[in-house]
Amino acid sequence: MYKVVLFDLDGTLTDSREGICKSVQHAFIKLGRPAPTLKELECFIGPPLKTSFREFYGIVGEEADRGVAFYRERYSVVGKYENMPYEGIATMLKALKDAGYTLAVASSKPEVYVEDILKYFDLYDYFHYVAGSDMEGKRGEKEDVIEEAFRRMGLDEETRKKQAVMVGDRHFDINGAKFFGIDSIGVTYGFAKDNELVEAGATYVVDTVAQLQELLLSKLDA
Repeated sequence: MYKVVLFDLDGTLTDSREGICKSVQHAFIKLGRPAPTLKELECFIGPPLKTSFREFYGIVGEEADRGVAFYRERYSVVGKYENMPYEGIATMLKALKDAGYTLAVASSKPEVYVEDILKYFDLYDYFHYVAGSDMEGKRGEKEDVIEEAFRRMGLDEETRKKQAVMVGDRHFDINGAKFFGIDSIGVTYGFAKDNELVEAGATYVVDTVAQLQELLLSKLDA
């Protein structure tokens, strides 16, 4: 059924809570704003950074640009490594690649950070393609990143609808998959709210990495 798996990064492959939230907190302090708690800042995990500043705290325009810069000031040095792959991720990726899947990452995080994180945690070599946003925000939405991944793979519209599935932990991932007419798998071990993935219309929902591995191997189009 499937031959290509696109993975989100934060909340799907790695638990990035600490690094993201502490770096957003750093940005608030540098902006001269009261710093929310780390728990309150979990809403920043998943969406593009400027989207989160705007939608959750009404920070827009030049202040949002400065917020992004302050975030990256910390994240690029420390935050990206305050991170940890979920248990079983490396085992799953090896099993999927060995079985014949083409594996890709499609993340709203800047691609340079995605590559750094994957290499740091010895996950990079499992993937055939890695697509992320750019530092200028021109490829910032999930749909843009998925489209870039497909472009690099050379998959036309008909082929990707038949062969590709998107795996992610937030409705942004599910909506991105629906935009291209491909199936999606929501993982509840990440940062989704209760029923978020079901309400977004995920094709499948799983609770653990082991369940995800089992589902994908059962859907492999050999």
